[in-house]
Amino acid sequence: MTEIEVQQAGAPRPTVRGKALRAYGLLLAFLALRAFGNLSLAWGTKHLSGALSVDPLSYGRAMLDPFVALAIGMLILALLVRMALLGVADLSFVLPMTAVGYVISALFGKLFLHEQVSPERWLGVALIFVGATMVSSTSAKTTKELDTIK
Repeated sequence: MTEIEVQQAGAPRPTVRGKALRAYGLLLAFLALRAFGNLSLAWGTKHLSGALSVDPLSYGRAMLDPFVALAIGMLILALLVRMALLGVADLSFVLPMTAVGYVISALFGKLFLHEQVSPERWLGVALIFVGATMVSSTSAKTTKELDTIK
């Protein structure tokens, strides 16, 4: 049953607060899946023997690595969650907010993979965070939904 059919059947309409909670819940799920998926992918590929770019079959073998396989699953789930998020929030809200994933990825790279992050990269991460903070202060949904189909 579609949302419009539910509304026509007399079911209560979701509140603005309920929609916002759903959008932020999906956003958090996306950020977690994407960040841990990227971390797992980086960890798995850094610990593979041999270069992936030389032999195309090495990519198939790499997918059998447990960390790489876990990463692929998490990143596929992240894509599905992002699709659901785009169904409840505006694109102009979703894209800047999901950019917070870059901040998390930089932190994970530093903490777990012991990568050296230059001051210029930290500045870029800070700018992304400031932009996402500005976007988060706006409504997740600005378009008016159709009450009925004519």
